[in-house]
Amino acid sequence: MVRPLGQRLSVYCVCTAPCTMGSYPYAMARGTELEGYCLDLLDALAKMLHFNYKVTVVKDGRYGVVSSGGNWTGMVGEIIRQEADLAVAPLTITSARDEVISFTMPFLATGIGILLRKETASQGASLFGFLAPFSKETWTGVMVAYLLTCLCLFLAARLSPCEWKEPKSEENHFTFLNSLWFGAGALTLQGAAPHPKALSGRIIAAIWWLFTISLLAAYTANFTALLRSGNEPLPIQTFEDLVKQREIEFGTVEGSSTFQFFKNSRNPVHQMIYEYLDKRRDHVLVKNYHEAVQRVLESNYAFIGESISQDLLAARHCNLIRAPEVVGARGYGIATAKGSPWANKLSLAVLKLGESGNLDYLRNKWWETTCFHKGPDTWSPLKPQAMGGLFLVLAIGLALGVTVALVELSNRSRHAAEREKKSCCSVLIEEMSHRFRIKEEALWGVESQY
Repeated sequence: MVRPLGQRLSVYCVCTAPCTMGSYPYAMARGTELEGYCLDLLDALAKMLHFNYKVTVVKDGRYGVVSSGGNWTGMVGEIIRQEADLAVAPLTITSARDEVISFTMPFLATGIGILLRKETASQGASLFGFLAPFSKETWTGVMVAYLLTCLCLFLAARLSPCEWKEPKSEENHFTFLNSLWFGAGALTLQGAAPHPKALSGRIIAAIWWLFTISLLAAYTANFTALLRSGNEPLPIQTFEDLVKQREIEFGTVEGSSTFQFFKNSRNPVHQMIYEYLDKRRDHVLVKNYHEAVQRVLESNYAFIGESISQDLLAARHCNLIRAPEVVGARGYGIATAKGSPWANKLSLAVLKLGESGNLDYLRNKWWETTCFHKGPDTWSPLKPQAMGGLFLVLAIGLALGVTVALVELSNRSRHAAEREKKSCCSVLIEEMSHRFRIKEEALWGVESQY
């Protein structure tokens, strides 16, 4: 029987006496009173819908599963038997429960994540940790910029008349290998001979020096921030990464919904996780969250469980971290009797609390942490977008250097053509053949077109 507005509702929260670790921060005993996220949520709903309530701790301390006799235990069973009007707790909305009771809109979203110790998570990332300050895309861009600059320097040195007095007999010092060595010397701030003499080569060299100085400054700053923050990129980002590695054991709570999720999933990666858990169940499965946390803190062990609970554990233990990937999205809802009109009223109230930002406020209040204030801001590798202007300046400098080299060669060819009474194109082709050591016969076909 649903009580009219203004009367008292009987509400169950999951909290045994004394409260277990699994009930924190949803409902906790402080003396004779209860406090926590669910109590604050219930108080906000009561003010919106104008009802009074009495909070009672569920008798068996369970959320609710079907027993061997076919009856529901925990809060779900007591809602079915109308021993309570509402159940406000981290009660997962499932199809089996939704068949026998009614749920409101989810007030908290969760899923299945991976909890790791930071020291364990960073193992294997130290060998090539010096590459971490830049992303893979940035390193690729740097290598392309290096090769392109050396090529442009080689071309400018070959084209510019200022780099040699007599191309027919003199050997140019700026071979492609020497250009590579010159570019590498600039990258290490050491310098390397030979140095360019022509204006075109000096333009390219100056732009490359500017690029390398800015690049090394960004690398040094980001590498320093990385060492100070200790936020090395996690080698385990996804469940696939967890399955592929062999250094870290992983497990979950025995008989939990998380274990059942991997058992019933058809995803190949999830099936591999279930096979691992099933074969090593005596060694990797734990009895509760308290045991899981202790094992993660004391050994090379990763715990698979509710992501929102893992966020809370990471907030309380600064040396714990949750991997980015979350699977099996689900939500926590308020339970009412099947067909109760309170389900719709409470759903609308929960929706309004979410739109007003009150749910976010409660989430931040009870999941608050001081861990993130002990070091610098969150670190991440530099992306190419952050250095886009630097690459653009380099590209403009290379184009300018090659253009100046072509202008220098064209002016020399024009003066030589006037002096020798030849066509400018033939002299230009002759000069290029000497500079690049190309047989003149190979260029006669090009000359005949002019």
